[in-house]
Amino acid sequence: MNEKVFAQIMDIRDSGRVNMFDISAVQRMAFKMEFYELICFIERDRAAYVRFILTGEE
Repeated sequence: MNEKVFAQIMDIRDSGRVNMFDISAVQRMAFKMEFYELICFIERDRAAYVRFILTGEE
C-alpha cells in the first residue's frame, strides 16, 4: 500500500459515511471521490485492505 492509497482510506474513514468493512460501499465512495487508486488496490489485494482495516498494519 502506498501513501496515496493510505491517505484515500483515511479520507473515506474520516468522512464517517460508510462502514469500512462494507467493501462495496467503500469502493462506491472511492469512485464518487475519484479515488481510483484505492478502487484498484482493493480489487488487486482485498486481503491486504481487510488486514489494514482490522489491524492498522500495512
